[in-house]
Amino acid sequence: MKDKKAAQKKKKEAHKKRLLQAKKRRRSAPVLSRAEPSKPEKANILIVCEGEVTEPSYFQQFRLSSATIKTVGEGYNTITLVQRAIELSREEAYDQVWCVFDKDDFPAQDFNNAIQIAAASGLKVAYSNQAFEYWLILHFDDHQGGGMHRNQYCAKINGYLKVFGINYDCKGKRISDDLFELMLAEGRQQDAIQRAKRNYDRLDHHSPASEESSTTVFRLVEEMLKYQ
Repeated sequence: MKDKKAAQKKKKEAHKKRLLQAKKRRRSAPVLSRAEPSKPEKANILIVCEGEVTEPSYFQQFRLSSATIKTVGEGYNTITLVQRAIELSREEAYDQVWCVFDKDDFPAQDFNNAIQIAAASGLKVAYSNQAFEYWLILHFDDHQGGGMHRNQYCAKINGYLKVFGINYDCKGKRISDDLFELMLAEGRQQDAIQRAKRNYDRLDHHSPASEESSTTVFRLVEEMLKYQ
């Protein structure tokens, strides 16, 4: 009987000893802290627009999850707009700076030089010849390029919109929420991108000022879509 009790006592002491050794090992083991997952910083993109209403009201409606967009309508044009964009780009750290301007009736040399100055300064350009509304038209019409005066744009846009019960304000020129949503629906945005690319690729770009009708707004839109 005594031998049995002694064996049990010895077994308990051995178990207790193992527990103490295990505690010591846990205490002496290095503490491994789990690193908190780091959130990638959002890209900071500046869009400097010639127009004070139309272009800002369009680009401000993009909802991007991984980029911060600052859109300003400066009221400058071609070279002066690019110069203003260069000034603004120095006020804050931006990952990309875009200039958005139209050919309109500005001298061909000014328009072409503005594109070149922007590129030489590390800025990107989304231009339209003749005007930004041509980009809107490409959402609804498979226009093949070639001459179309900007005075025709508004009537054409409203002609496309009539069936949807939407109107483009030709005087205020603001892109409404309804119009923006319509341009996104049924693949229209991708249609516009492909049409603009096709028309652009048909040209030689020696003088963008003479390449009517064309637009490189598709480049900026494609870039923004990367951050959705």
